[in-house]
Amino acid sequence: MPFSRLATATTPTCHIGLGLAAVGRPGYINLDRDKDLGENRSADSLRTRTHELLDAAYAQGVRYFDVARSYGRSEEFLADWLNTRPDIDDVVIGSKWGYTYTAGWSTDAETHEVKGHSLAAYERQRAETDAVLGDRLDLYQIHSVTPDSPALTDKDLHARLAEAAARGLTIGFSTSGPAQADTIRAALQLTADGEPLFRTVQSTYNVLETSAAAALAEAHDAGLTVIVKEGMANGRLAAPHAPEMLRTVAEETGLGCDAVALAWILRQPWAGVVLSGAATVAQLVSNLHAPAVDLDVDQLTRLATLAEDPHAYWERRGQLPWH
Repeated sequence: MPFSRLATATTPTCHIGLGLAAVGRPGYINLDRDKDLGENRSADSLRTRTHELLDAAYAQGVRYFDVARSYGRSEEFLADWLNTRPDIDDVVIGSKWGYTYTAGWSTDAETHEVKGHSLAAYERQRAETDAVLGDRLDLYQIHSVTPDSPALTDKDLHARLAEAAARGLTIGFSTSGPAQADTIRAALQLTADGEPLFRTVQSTYNVLETSAAAALAEAHDAGLTVIVKEGMANGRLAAPHAPEMLRTVAEETGLGCDAVALAWILRQPWAGVVLSGAATVAQLVSNLHAPAVDLDVDQLTRLATLAEDPHAYWERRGQLPWH
């Protein structure tokens, strides 16, 4: 599978990926977005910003890039970058289907994305992704699966996904919500022609939301590559919003709160790739200090006390405004 390319990488940052959720569209829920992007949210401006981030990430050893159909024009921006860098053949490209972008390049749309996990939605969005990324697509994930998602029970969809896998595409899923662990365990039971349906799982995990840890360890033990998203809790773990405990540990290490927060995730033995959601090159560079953070047992223990009840965490996330 394509993630074997990452297994042979030796750079300190090879286990960090770059997600383009924050720069593929003008509106998102991350804190301090106005400061990060400024007033110019035109497609050309965000395309340029995306390419600067991709250039910086690749130069510093990042080899996994993550987009989605609902991340505005993220697939397009990434494809444009790949087309200008034909020499790059050692990266892994993942995208997602299951949400349709509906904001019309606006920051104040009433609805920014619409969820749909049907076979028809897969076929439509797969065709759209193929038209943009073509054979550069390595991994296609179902976006934000929850326990009630029809994607867990639709046998026709499973058969179609298995067909794609047989042709060489890696199939994965991502999770959201307070029942991520239940979703992961349900997905691990799915097979097609006697083979596991999924090869990767992408879940929210950070010092505030740790509820999926045991299930992610089970997924890793079952052979899935685990991708961690929202390691910065949509900006809640970045200065100046970081909890006092995180700020204290960061001061002890001499590095930023973001690097410490991501380092804490990298210490999990099941974490295959930890995504940076940086919107600026400065944020990215700071994120990429994470592998250099050497947290001791006492610091790890203190950071673990920051964990919130998952229902409270997701309720607060759901209240973050698009801006």
